[in-house]
This record gives sequence, structure tokens and C-alpha cells, in this order.
Amino acid sequence: MSVDLQTVKRVARLARIAVSEEDAERMTGELNAILGFVEQLNEVDVSGVEPMTSVTPMEMKKREDIVTDGNKAADIVANAPATEENFFLVPKVVE
Repeated sequence: MSVDLQTVKRVARLARIAVSEEDAERMTGELNAILGFVEQLNEVDVSGVEPMTSVTPMEMKKREDIVTDGNKAADIVANAPATEENFFLVPKVVE
């Protein structure tokens, strides 16, 4: 895949970036070089390679998947002007 001058200008307009004519021509070459490198990466055989979270082996930290109320109900309603049994009390509005 290669990028032409019109594509660079269109992407710049979509990104709302002001790009001069000479900058657009320079960016065309740079973007084509980047895309060429990405195409080289597609040639690498990665079958049998497991995905990694880091370059050093480590176990993901996991917690038990249990539902809790957070034990923070009293802290949450502490600054409320009116509460009852850890619920906010608000005035009734009838219009």
C-alpha cells in the first residue's frame, strides 16, 4: 500500500491539521516508509508464538470475581444533608 499526495492532504484535513504543500510532499515519503516497514512485519511467521503482556515473563494479577457493595456506603452518604439507611433523602418534587 502506498500513500499519495491527495491522501496525505485528506488525512490532514480530517485531523484538522494545517499542512503546507512542501510538508505534504515530505509526509508522503515518510508515511510510505512507515507503511513499507509495516508490510515487512507482515512477512514474519508468528505461528506458534503466544501473545505476551510484557517482554519479561510475568503472571497477570487477578482478583476474585465476586460482587460486593464496596463497604463504602457510609462514606458515600457521609456529606449528604439527609440520609436514611445509607440512602440519600431528597425532597419530593411535584409540579
